[in-house]
Amino acid sequence: MFHRRRATMAAFLLPAIAVYSVFMLYPLVRGLYLSFTDSLGGPVAHFVGLQQYQAMADDPAVSAALWHTVLYALVVVVVQNGLGLLFASMLFRRPRVRQALNVVLLTPTLISPVMAAFIWSYLLAPGGGLNGLLDAVGLGSLQHVWLGDPHTALYAVAAVNIWMFTGYSCAIFLASYMSMPTELLEAAALDGARGWRRFRSIEWPLLAPALTVNVTLSLIGSLKVFEFPLVLTNGGPAGATDTLTLLVYRNIFGGGKFALGVALSVLLLVTVVVLSSATNSLLRLRERRI
Repeated sequence: MFHRRRATMAAFLLPAIAVYSVFMLYPLVRGLYLSFTDSLGGPVAHFVGLQQYQAMADDPAVSAALWHTVLYALVVVVVQNGLGLLFASMLFRRPRVRQALNVVLLTPTLISPVMAAFIWSYLLAPGGGLNGLLDAVGLGSLQHVWLGDPHTALYAVAAVNIWMFTGYSCAIFLASYMSMPTELLEAAALDGARGWRRFRSIEWPLLAPALTVNVTLSLIGSLKVFEFPLVLTNGGPAGATDTLTLLVYRNIFGGGKFALGVALSVLLLVTVVVLSSATNSLLRLRERRI
């Protein structure tokens, strides 16, 4: 009976394991191998050891792209989750408008990232909607070439990312708010815990699991960002918004450096795994300490 049960479990698991192996494990192992070759994308590939990784280390564009990727992720994670938490807190305290505003906040996530990037490329253009709005309200002095200035381009692209997914973070925080014990919140109110004191002592500790989920998801998503910098700036101006994903794309599909592009994708994978694992572990440790 025991062996039959194990055989049945194996039969159910085998299709999933086969699909995972074919579409995940094999490409991963194959890509790792190709990063140690001089492959041009064809059947011929010669083993060259760490040559591609040495080329990455010697290329200042790679280190700049890595820095842009990490900075972009940091801005998105902090601002997106900060705004999501703020909106969730406001909606939790205003049940009459919760449903309507929750739908409004989630609407941007339903738009294709490419479509959203095209819309914002117009809004952020020199003669676009944002500068027109600033001029209309008497703030014409704040008009700027948002995507054309190396000092603001990366933050402008990050703002589009934040606009699109803040509602998603808000929904996760709001779900955590809705699951809080009513008795605990009522007892806190009777004890005079209101406003910031209630948030710091009661709500913030109970939001720890939601914070872990939100930070981890937004970190992984922003480290792998591709559509927004590609459509909005294509890495410009002067490489100010180049990210690792853009370098991978250019080298594999347009630069004729297939093996280098694969090596860059390995670097991206390591960056995502290391940063997301470390962040998730720290946040999980914080949960256990609360």
